[in-house]
Amino acid sequence: MNATILTAAWGIVLMLAGAFIKNKSIPKYIAIGGLLLIIAANARELYTVNEGEILFAIDVKDMLHTTAFNLTFITVMLVCTLLFFLLSGRDIEKVGNHVAEYFALIFFVLCGVCIVATFNTLLMLFIGIEIISIPLYILTGSDKRNLKSNEAALKYFLMGAFSTGIMLMGIAFIYGGTESASFFLDKINMGAGKMPVMIAVGLVLLLISMSFKASAAPFHFWTPDVYDGAPTVFTSFMATIVKAAVFFAFLRLFEKAFGSVQPQWQKLIVLITAATLLIGNLTAVFQQSVKRMLAYSSIAQAGFMLFALFALNEKAKEGLVLYTAAYSLATIGIFAVLIKMNDYTIDGFNGLAKKQPVLAFAATVFLLSLTGIPLTAGFQGKFYMLLAAVTNGHNLWLVILAVLCAAISAYYYFRVIQAMYFKESNDAAVQEWDVTPAFKILLLITAALIIVLGVKPDLIIDWLYL
Repeated sequence: MNATILTAAWGIVLMLAGAFIKNKSIPKYIAIGGLLLIIAANARELYTVNEGEILFAIDVKDMLHTTAFNLTFITVMLVCTLLFFLLSGRDIEKVGNHVAEYFALIFFVLCGVCIVATFNTLLMLFIGIEIISIPLYILTGSDKRNLKSNEAALKYFLMGAFSTGIMLMGIAFIYGGTESASFFLDKINMGAGKMPVMIAVGLVLLLISMSFKASAAPFHFWTPDVYDGAPTVFTSFMATIVKAAVFFAFLRLFEKAFGSVQPQWQKLIVLITAATLLIGNLTAVFQQSVKRMLAYSSIAQAGFMLFALFALNEKAKEGLVLYTAAYSLATIGIFAVLIKMNDYTIDGFNGLAKKQPVLAFAATVFLLSLTGIPLTAGFQGKFYMLLAAVTNGHNLWLVILAVLCAAISAYYYFRVIQAMYFKESNDAAVQEWDVTPAFKILLLITAALIIVLGVKPDLIIDWLYL
């Protein structure tokens, strides 16, 4: 609750600051200061959640419900956003002239993230998804001088509006299909009996809409073009914090409203998961642009996150929080390195280890984590997801497919590592003037966090049981 209110309030503060502050650097520091305040407020609520203490006591008629689980997730997302600001804040300043407004929009997105992490009714789910989506349409097209950015924003807006219509239709079917005619999740949960037709249709429509938002196959087709066309610094945010929030909403919706009838919809999740893993990994293999390769790999990573929905047990919940933390840290880090490159192709990384050894080392850690190599957080995240699926005991072939796809992902991630360490140097590879000592230190801190979580994942998981 604290984070929901404070993120919205700080977004308004930054909007007002944009009207009076002309210095492009100041909004970044206002945003970082506000984010530190929000993290502190959310941490306080997390440690007192069982006592019911919050800073802002607003009666929402149980439409939002906070637990240690969703407060932990919000904390992880806020910390990842803080690292995003620290690593890429200067790059946000270069996108255009409305820097304060860009940060304000990001805070509004974070408000939506907090809502979809705590919603207890389908109305709040819809509001949260839209609060996330609308600012993203603007951020995607924020580079007005770039035709690819304009095209990406238009595609994202049109497809997003279409998926929103599907979501509303699904909510309407579910509302009409419940005996109590309610939007609340506990009222929708009808027990272990057979689903009424209207509930089943509504579930499928919600699944389609949220699969689009999460870029899960076969509703992923917008992702490469939008991620490639959007300013790289905002692609980093979209591919991490936003994607993670949608999966958390996915898990919360299906656990609270449809958990008792899981066998009736689990096969649909199996098909979507298998298609997402295969399409994401196989298409990423053929990409020459690292940015586009990361877009396709984000689809593949979505396939692993879908295991939380497939399994729907305690290990799945632990794994989703750990996986989103690992994936967000690694992706924010690799995009921070990518932004500094003059050439986004794999050849653009040639010889980076000789020119910028710190950047090459950090990028290697990020790529190893995305691959799922032991001693990285990415390995622990994948392990927990697969363990959750094995514990569920159904469709074990899907676990084997996921392991094979992880092996395929090693090919395209290692191509970048090979280019950095084993190919001739590219003289104009990096914008040397933009790689400051502070940036290198932050990259190393992010890489260290990935290794620490890879060795001791309980540092996050223990928060779930406060």
